[in-house]
Amino acid sequence: MRAVSEGRTMLPPMSRSAAETPSGRGIARALGENALLAFPPQAFDEEVVVRSFLGRRQVILSRPASIHHILVDNPENYRRTGATIRMLRPLLGKGLLLSEGEDWRHQRRIVAPAFAPRTIPILARHIAQATGAFINRVADCVGRPVDLLAEMQFLALEIAGRSMFSLAMDRHGPELRELITGYAEHLGRPSLLDFLLPLPIPSPRDLARRRFRRRWMVLIGRLIAERREGTPEGGAGDLFDLLSMEGDPDRLADQVATLITAGHETTAVALFWALYLVAVTPGIEEHIAAEVGPLDLGPDAAAAALPKLIYTRAVVQEALRLYPPAFTLVRQARHADTAGGIAIPAGAVVMIAPWVLHRHRRLWSQPERFDPARFLPGAPPPERCAYLPFGMGPRVCIGAQFALNEATLVLAAMIRAFHIERADAEPIVPVAIVTTRPDHPPLFRLAPRR
Repeated sequence: MRAVSEGRTMLPPMSRSAAETPSGRGIARALGENALLAFPPQAFDEEVVVRSFLGRRQVILSRPASIHHILVDNPENYRRTGATIRMLRPLLGKGLLLSEGEDWRHQRRIVAPAFAPRTIPILARHIAQATGAFINRVADCVGRPVDLLAEMQFLALEIAGRSMFSLAMDRHGPELRELITGYAEHLGRPSLLDFLLPLPIPSPRDLARRRFRRRWMVLIGRLIAERREGTPEGGAGDLFDLLSMEGDPDRLADQVATLITAGHETTAVALFWALYLVAVTPGIEEHIAAEVGPLDLGPDAAAAALPKLIYTRAVVQEALRLYPPAFTLVRQARHADTAGGIAIPAGAVVMIAPWVLHRHRRLWSQPERFDPARFLPGAPPPERCAYLPFGMGPRVCIGAQFALNEATLVLAAMIRAFHIERADAEPIVPVAIVTTRPDHPPLFRLAPRR
């Protein structure tokens, strides 16, 4: 097992000098441009940072006991903020991610069986089939620069469509990606009024979001119609069949939109960052290749290979630590509370930020160093609530294991097939709006490994 000192230091995207905490307007501006810039330098050293944000108390929490209280012990006291709902509802409607209370519990019960451990062999088969076809296609790009971010987005979209809804996404994928990417780049960026106005009062940008929503729902409606006309391979049921039992067409559309969007976007960026880290860190690629070499990653054997991809999975987990797709969890306290000894006033906005937690100097040794050995067997496990790439508690990401298995299998297959390196030396800066993405689509070169 490698020592931590053999890792590679990954510099953060902003200066950690003794800068002043930004003003409310400065925080709002950062959240609209790159939310990672909204975290003050002291947040990476202190357990709690309290500041004022547009007349409301904001608490950045990095105390594990406090986080556990909010996410596990008393989650009903903490709801999503109005600004979060404004940003996500045009994409996700009232699906699983944004629902609350009994409505959320009902939806969770319907969706959960599709991600139970017994489904892993079926899901692994879908992942292996889509990845094999993808590798055959990109093999034609050998020697030419490749946009791996876009490629991972389309591959993850194909896997999500096939595994959850028995849909091939080649026909609708480009339009889906155009809408999702366009939304994140423009309408997904909050404005100052998005924070100031009560949720029932639309901001000027909300009008454009409503227009997007109409176009988005037309596309989701076409996907649903296409799925109704087809039959899953072998006649087996899928997640679409479970969701259709509700009978509410609007709710069905929101659930399909939620699961397609969340089911591929976060996995795609996680895969991009894993491939990036492998490409720029000496020795990692060879270690993965040696592990993958004797294994069969085909559709019939992928599930059996998963427990043997120990180092590959550790690389994915370390990539999720350094570049968590879900960079922050934002909640607003319904009532006054005490979380792990920290007083939370009613109405306070609590930020539990994996971006901060995963780089916190009290919680990690050399936190900015890329070192997969942190997650290998025998390594001391992270402190509870110090590592939250998928959240925690009753609202933990329902597809967490699916996403981790998918990223592990895809990374293994990519390294088995190709040697991957950067096509240029331009620095890559992580930018967080909806997910943590690179500031530009960097190019890579692929060379056949065999």
